[in-house]
Amino acid sequence: MDLHRNHFPPAFPGKRLLPTTNGQFALIAPDLGLIFLFIAVVSCTPFLVGFWYGEIEFLLPMASAPAGFGILGFLLASIPKAEGEARLSVALSAVALIWLAVALIGALPYALGLGTSYTDSVFEAMSGWTGTGYSLLPSVDTTPRMILFWRSLTQWMGGLGIVAFTVALSGRSGLTRFRLYRSEGRSETFMPSVVATGFEMWRIYLVLTVLGVGLVLLSGIPLWDAVNIVMTAISTGGFAVHTAGILYYESPLLEMLVVPVMIAGALPFKIYFLLYYKKKFGLLADRQAILLFALILAGCAVVTSDLILFSSLSPAEALREALFMTVSGITCTGFQNANPGTWYATTVMVLTALMLVGGAAGSTAGGIKLSRVILSLEVLGWWLRRLYSGWRTITPLRHDGRPILDHLPEYEVSKSMLVVVLYLLMVAVATLLLLHLAPQGGFDSADVIFEVVSAASNVGITTGFVNPGISPVAKWLFILVMWAGRLEIVPVIALVAGAGRRL
Repeated sequence: MDLHRNHFPPAFPGKRLLPTTNGQFALIAPDLGLIFLFIAVVSCTPFLVGFWYGEIEFLLPMASAPAGFGILGFLLASIPKAEGEARLSVALSAVALIWLAVALIGALPYALGLGTSYTDSVFEAMSGWTGTGYSLLPSVDTTPRMILFWRSLTQWMGGLGIVAFTVALSGRSGLTRFRLYRSEGRSETFMPSVVATGFEMWRIYLVLTVLGVGLVLLSGIPLWDAVNIVMTAISTGGFAVHTAGILYYESPLLEMLVVPVMIAGALPFKIYFLLYYKKKFGLLADRQAILLFALILAGCAVVTSDLILFSSLSPAEALREALFMTVSGITCTGFQNANPGTWYATTVMVLTALMLVGGAAGSTAGGIKLSRVILSLEVLGWWLRRLYSGWRTITPLRHDGRPILDHLPEYEVSKSMLVVVLYLLMVAVATLLLLHLAPQGGFDSADVIFEVVSAASNVGITTGFVNPGISPVAKWLFILVMWAGRLEIVPVIALVAGAGRRL
């Protein structure tokens, strides 16, 4: 989070903001078209897997996704671009629509290739793109590899962001693209432009993926499994190529090798940028990284002791489950080597809190972000210093060791706290709706809260509540929660509010 500059700069001189809805759409439609056209091209990658493994009969169902993205992109790109720059509210609404559209179109290979219902297919697609990791597939083991790679690819592309990906490929900047980029939940700008930042982030992402594959191969698993595991681990997604997930391999070594890959995805990518270009090892100087490791150690200690005391596990087995599940929870990855449904309630609540916090800003992780926790602690200290030093004494708020201008603290805090409050409110409302509209026997309210937090923070760890047998109402509610959680809620509110104004 950059507190030393406005989130969105004023419009470029000479640019006119068009007040009408049609005019605003004409401003942004070509950019949206370009995004969908790029997605269409990348969506052809699973064809290579299909040809390699001889899954010719699934080529046509798989082609439905790139065809859908291509048609939509062509229609939007053909709209003549108007002069001016789109309003922030329009950019927010557009990003919400992009993520909804990729799920609706990305569901087609599941529906046409596997014969699953469209509701289940949209659920699977939204879980993939948002990096949540929930799955309603009846049997992952019997699913064609082309479809499995499509699942992994959606998580890998969605990890850093759809808009960030396409902005980097387009090589063109501008206020509209800047607003789309920031509306997607991206705040890091360690290069002069969002194009350069996006390009560097994706280059770092590729390097981390390749290094992760090499690391995971040391466990002795096949290359196919390693590639898919790393794609979903570095994107903190959590999809697996077997129904049993990580437990399928029965390999503590694999679990320990996946842990650093998950952590790498949850660290701010600015650390890697500084390491490569500035030859500066900033891991120990970054407060988000320090807080992440501190929470991992604290969470692991608490969960380990709980599993020994309440679940009667041996110390070695308790430490194995605690370390893996703690890292998977706070990085919002969603891999599981244990079932939290069998844990003691207080242990589950510890994991719930870690999932809610999530990883660092500028990473692939979800949650409310470590940067907001740090800012809250800084503001609390600032407020206490003002309280005891007297209100007439000038007490600047310091962030990253630098003083913040007097007029910014309240604004930045209110903006960050708004997202936190919206997260908590969404969890509360979704939990109440699930308990009233889609109750399931055998699960109590704590299980439902855990599942909703897992969906809102795009984690995917489950106690078993989310399964193919839940009602369509529950499935669509989880779809909405995953969608809103990935975008930090505000773009979805902007879209709903804008649609309400036009009705």
